[in-house]
Amino acid sequence: MDEKNLRAIIEQVLAEMNVSADVDKVAEACASTSAQVESGEISDITTIDIRKQYLVKNPEHGEEYAELKAAAPCRLGIGKAGARYNTLPQLEFRAAHSAAQDAVFNDVDMDFVESQGLFAVQTQCDSKDTYLTRPDLGRKLSPEAVETLKEKVKMNPTVQIYVSDGLSSAAVSANIADLLPAIMQGLKSYNIDVGTPFFVKYGRVGVMDEISELTGATVTCTLIGERPGLITAESMSAYITYKGTVGMPEARRTVVSNIHRSGTIPAEAGAHIAEIIKIMLEKKASGTDLKL
Repeated sequence: MDEKNLRAIIEQVLAEMNVSADVDKVAEACASTSAQVESGEISDITTIDIRKQYLVKNPEHGEEYAELKAAAPCRLGIGKAGARYNTLPQLEFRAAHSAAQDAVFNDVDMDFVESQGLFAVQTQCDSKDTYLTRPDLGRKLSPEAVETLKEKVKMNPTVQIYVSDGLSSAAVSANIADLLPAIMQGLKSYNIDVGTPFFVKYGRVGVMDEISELTGATVTCTLIGERPGLITAESMSAYITYKGTVGMPEARRTVVSNIHRSGTIPAEAGAHIAEIIKIMLEKKASGTDLKL
């Protein structure tokens, strides 16, 4: 919108409100704000570290409370305007909620998957809607996926690693580029044989059991997006099992969770996962049977 039209709108609104004002100054301020929005100069509230955000006015024991708050990213000490939240925390909450929705409903970019040296297969879910409403289909490979894996992956590896979107596409995009190479490097340093990594679209954790049987892997590890919350939408987990079988109890899975830049960073998590796999192979156990 040009300045002339903006000025005309302001004059009309002020006239209808029977308000006198310096139209030039109002127009200048509005034009400046408009220019900031168009140029992307408005501050991104998602970059605010809520561990350092303490908005309570005139608090008692404020320093001690702020010190406790810095230890965990909780929405505490954000202040209120009467019975309502302040504007900034409310906007931060809505931004976090939007990020969580995007992580669930968006698909992982296949160009990114290919850039990581992975090929893609799919479960029996034919869409994101089916994936969310039929968890059972997300635990089974499609017939096409079974044939593709038989053709492309190394059979009977010591360790089979694969990536899946799970409930957060954002987690895959944010972590895999650092996490997967770190695991592969760690296993290589232990001289542990690794199969062909790949990507499973619309995958639930349980599909790893069919993959374990299909590939004949001794240990199977899936790197999968966690259900996003309002602190981060980029958290990933690693589920690892020793000689997994279809229908086995959940207690046989070992889990490393909260892998993200504000939790356990991907490179560090990768080294830890490689060490767990090494111990798992030595003790021939996983889940609650494995004592780390």
